[in-house]
Amino acid sequence: MTRPILVDASIPESDVAPLTVRVGAEIHNIRLSGDLPHAVVAAINDLLLRHKVVLFRDQGHLDDAEQERFAQRFGQLVPHPTQGPVAGTASILELDSSRGGGRADQWHTDVTFVEAYPKFSVLRGVVIPPAGGDTIWANTTAAYESLPTALKLLADNLWAVHSNAYDYAAVRPRATEAEQRHFDEVFTATVYETEHPVVRVHPDTGERTLLLGNFVQRFVGLSRNDSQKLYELFQAYITAPENTVRWRWRAGDVAIWDNRATQHYAVNDYGDQRSVVRRATINGDVPVGIDGRRSATKAVKPATAKAA
Repeated sequence: MTRPILVDASIPESDVAPLTVRVGAEIHNIRLSGDLPHAVVAAINDLLLRHKVVLFRDQGHLDDAEQERFAQRFGQLVPHPTQGPVAGTASILELDSSRGGGRADQWHTDVTFVEAYPKFSVLRGVVIPPAGGDTIWANTTAAYESLPTALKLLADNLWAVHSNAYDYAAVRPRATEAEQRHFDEVFTATVYETEHPVVRVHPDTGERTLLLGNFVQRFVGLSRNDSQKLYELFQAYITAPENTVRWRWRAGDVAIWDNRATQHYAVNDYGDQRSVVRRATINGDVPVGIDGRRSATKAVKPATAKAA
């Protein structure tokens, strides 16, 4: 049963501007910091559960330390499992397009190749290209709800293998040498393989949400060929235009998304211009399927064992 989401009156309704009916809201007149009153943090949390993505303009006062202090108000910070945090921080991941790791132009949910992947991501725009570089989010709860009954029944009973090791060249044929090297030497320094339910029950709202994205390698019990066809079918519901919201970044913007109920895509349309964003992540919980079974790690191995 879906649990009610209650928005605290500490954020007036007039300061919350939905960007679409299904996903995304811009919140006005809040200066983000680690010192926000508890009621305001609780209200942001509730709005995040309702809209899946909340966005804030004009937060240029934030630096890495204050971004983390703010993010920590929502839970324990956790670094990326293969890409270490920026020096002096607990969890900040820098995505710099000039260094091979910044163009996340694939539909994904962050870090689903581990069991308890992050529940929230807090992204800060540092260097924004003059044109292009938008981010698109999709609501995976609304996607599940839009499935025909027969596809819901199928999804309810599927499990998928997620891994950070995949055919990068096939997925990104125009990747630069620096990007390929970053994938080989950093992103897959340790290889993870985890089985997740395709439909997880959201621990805070009770909603059912599709758990897929580009880290999916195959469905348990199905061939890669059959898996790919089914994957594309379900992804088409997730990324349908009416199920998405697109954000045009400005330096100092902050986006927070519920990583358990969304996928996102960083649009790679800014050429040689530089983009730098910094992300803090909040530790999540192990997903639970509708039958009560929990996700499970199947393999963790160093890079030297990737070819084994």
